[in-house]
Amino acid sequence: MATISTHPPPPPPQTTPPHPHPPTSKSSNIRDKARHQNLTNPPQINNFSAKYVPFGADPDTSTESYSLDEIVYRSQSGGLLDVQHDLSALKAFPGSYWRALFDSRVGKRTWPYGSGVWSKKEWVLPDISSDDIVSAFEGNTNLFWAERFGKQFLGMNDLWVKHCGISHTGSFKDLGMTVLVSQVNRLRKMNKPVVGVGCASTGDTSAALSAYCASAGIPSIVFLPANKISIAQLVQPIANGAFVLSIDTDFDGCMKLIREVTSELPIYLANSLNSLRLEGQKTAAIEILQQFDWEVPEWVIIPGGNLGNVYAFYKGFHMCKELGLVDKIPRLVCAQAANANPLYLYYKSEWDEFKAVKANSTFASAIQIGDPVSIDRAVYALKNSNGIVEEATEEELMDAMAMADSTGMFICPHTGVALTALMKLRKSGVIGSTDRTVVVSTAHGLKFTQSKIDYHSNNIKEMACSYANPPVSVAADFGSVMDVLKKYLSKTPKY
Repeated sequence: MATISTHPPPPPPQTTPPHPHPPTSKSSNIRDKARHQNLTNPPQINNFSAKYVPFGADPDTSTESYSLDEIVYRSQSGGLLDVQHDLSALKAFPGSYWRALFDSRVGKRTWPYGSGVWSKKEWVLPDISSDDIVSAFEGNTNLFWAERFGKQFLGMNDLWVKHCGISHTGSFKDLGMTVLVSQVNRLRKMNKPVVGVGCASTGDTSAALSAYCASAGIPSIVFLPANKISIAQLVQPIANGAFVLSIDTDFDGCMKLIREVTSELPIYLANSLNSLRLEGQKTAAIEILQQFDWEVPEWVIIPGGNLGNVYAFYKGFHMCKELGLVDKIPRLVCAQAANANPLYLYYKSEWDEFKAVKANSTFASAIQIGDPVSIDRAVYALKNSNGIVEEATEEELMDAMAMADSTGMFICPHTGVALTALMKLRKSGVIGSTDRTVVVSTAHGLKFTQSKIDYHSNNIKEMACSYANPPVSVAADFGSVMDVLKKYLSKTPKY
């Protein structure tokens, strides 16, 4: 169990906000106040830095690296890149210091540290000016104690759901997009050749990208697979003014096209192939530790599609261990829909050979991906966290969503996939009844109301909809209403 030092932290490093000063005028805003504070209390000099390096390269032999101000997505060999922080500089401050610093920023409105992402700025983009940051004060999302669901369906008393979908655009993608769009904002001010930002999306990425670009006045371009996302997800980029292309293909086809386009035009690629996104997403892992007062849960279960999030959570937990905030990391579980399960098949083959699959339609539309970009990152994270991969059929994930909703939650189908994985691992005894477990919920349930309506209307072909709760039609007279209510109450458990 981690302990927090009662001694005051050492002098703050650069980018730590000084004590608040009165606003320079009644019209000053929080960004103006941040500028004024930095002018009147110049931050101490430090050497925090980060750079791109080839993912998985041996740090002792590889000399390839790039500034974060370069527009680069792949290494010279064509492999993935990773953002590497100067850990020696960060280690100059003890873990107790970082815990106290991060905790001191929670819930504040000081720019930009009120954000759950930018409250960890030194670990995210240490060099960016606060003036260049584009933030909706994302993060700081609810860690929901799933008391009734855990007890009723799993015999667990320490089950939690990290509601990352309770964010600006209703998705965890906000965490990564604030970082990426902030860096694009910086690049444009440096007169780098960036005319806009583009992404392929199954819904949530486009919502986050379009919102943050709209806030910064940066054009956004979105490639969506036609007729494969919910109306609620489609309307978000349209409402935020994105240039939306509805393309007659699936996500993998959209991804292929956006990569080709961004290699020819000065459009910045916003998909998780771009490792900047993962720097924001990793802060959700740090946030979980904060919310448990720096105690480490045994398990964290994450829905997996393009698989960047699996590595992002691993990276956040690992940085906390490496820098002395905690002394271990959780075991990770990646949960996939059975209709789009290339990682699960790879895992079941004992990592023998990865084969992309043709993703079939799934209610968990955001993870309907057959050729995930971050496969290597996810495998690395799972191997280094003694992780597990599970899958959920369509009926399993929809039942799990309905079961969760019936206990007070209102989750997305992707969270239903993660809960199915939990139920399977609990049934097999892999996860114990007292194991502290966190299920990551990636999007807001309100984006998926049609699938919920179809389920509770028993309107899904070849699905029993075992937990459906349809409305009861009744005549508009007192006797009929009383008859229906008495019948219902006779079946209601007595407490």
